[in-house]
Amino acid sequence: MAYTPDLLASYLPRLRDASHCYVGYSGGLDSHVLLVSLVKLLGVDAVSAIHVNHQLSLNAESWEQHCQQVCDGLGVTLSIEQASVIVNGQGVEEAARIARYRAFEKRLPQDSLLLLGHHADDQVETVLYRLLRGSGPRGLAGMPASRDLGNAELLRPLLPFSRSDLEHYALAEGLVWIEDESNEDVSFDRNFLRHKVIPVLAEHWPDYATRVAHSARLCRDSDQLSDMLAAQDLIAAYEHRERLGWSISLEALMSFDELRQANLLRHWAGQHDLAQPGHKIIDAVLHELLPAKADAEPLVSWAGIQLRRYQRRLYLLPGDPDTPDYLPVSLHWDGRGALDLPDKSTLSFRLEQGRGIRLKTDVDAFEVRFRNGGERCKPVGRSASNTLKKLFQEYGLEPWLRGRVPLLYRDDVLVAVGDLWICEGFQAQPDEQGCTVQWDFRS
Repeated sequence: MAYTPDLLASYLPRLRDASHCYVGYSGGLDSHVLLVSLVKLLGVDAVSAIHVNHQLSLNAESWEQHCQQVCDGLGVTLSIEQASVIVNGQGVEEAARIARYRAFEKRLPQDSLLLLGHHADDQVETVLYRLLRGSGPRGLAGMPASRDLGNAELLRPLLPFSRSDLEHYALAEGLVWIEDESNEDVSFDRNFLRHKVIPVLAEHWPDYATRVAHSARLCRDSDQLSDMLAAQDLIAAYEHRERLGWSISLEALMSFDELRQANLLRHWAGQHDLAQPGHKIIDAVLHELLPAKADAEPLVSWAGIQLRRYQRRLYLLPGDPDTPDYLPVSLHWDGRGALDLPDKSTLSFRLEQGRGIRLKTDVDAFEVRFRNGGERCKPVGRSASNTLKKLFQEYGLEPWLRGRVPLLYRDDVLVAVGDLWICEGFQAQPDEQGCTVQWDFRS
């Protein structure tokens, strides 16, 4: 179809409701067309541009200058963000994408819109690329037309249009744009698809973009249905927010067939903004972790995330929950404010009359230690003392947290075990000022 800015008029209510509209402006064809189109639709005061310099090309500085000149000519404010591209085994393309979106997210204010110039040909490349990486329905759904991005919303209004549609418009308007030389390097996966694969497909299926878009829509529908089922299954599995991470009922999970178990596990991680497990991880959970003996302590990990079992529940744990080697021998704390512990948990007090630890004075001093073995406590109300090992077992504290519980000492005597117990003799009486302990993990 012949592209004109008027074809974006259906987006006007969303554009006008936003606190401000930003265009991710690379200086290339698609983002240039998008920027010009929005200025025509909304006026210069409602639109700003963001250029991300990945610092990967020798031409990066000249591209910055070009973007500044174009924006000056349009009367649009341009922000330039310097991005550090850190490659950690995922390839330069993916590392640059991650750096770019981080730069956008950092810059965008509350309730704003970020508009990107991805078009139909970009969508085809995305779907084919993900197909060859073995993606499921969510990946094969392609790029969404909109999604949340930090405090803002990301919008791709050009997805229905091909690159040739945009190029015809740009040439007719006399627009000048940047051609990134890296786009010709077929050692990059997407460039290989663009220059070597898609032209062959186009010879046999001229309407390939329409076909791929149709399949992507079907995959998106399938993924939404899977999410709806997983959401119901998560409710049935009695999810509980734990001190660290979340847990669900193993009995409920095991009542589902393997397809629903896998679907629930992926959905569960996604609900907490964690990397979803791939098929190898799912296989390990279904065929190794779940069938393990009741007294076993199996775990499956991926991307810094762990799944563990304990007392008929399955735990989803962000980060390695085991006791860090770097926990100090002791810390000194006056009880004021929150004490940040090295394992990313915090210790704090709340003053209460007749509850918690009895205070000696308005300002009390404590030494915070961690388990070294052999510690004992007689919790208030108990007839006898016992080792912390036995007490933790009785309490049902998850094994991976037992070495991380902060132990509060006063004058070299154990006073309290985290927020679990106060040792006999140190509790506040009804007519005394006390402080209750709170031990929390930062989310």
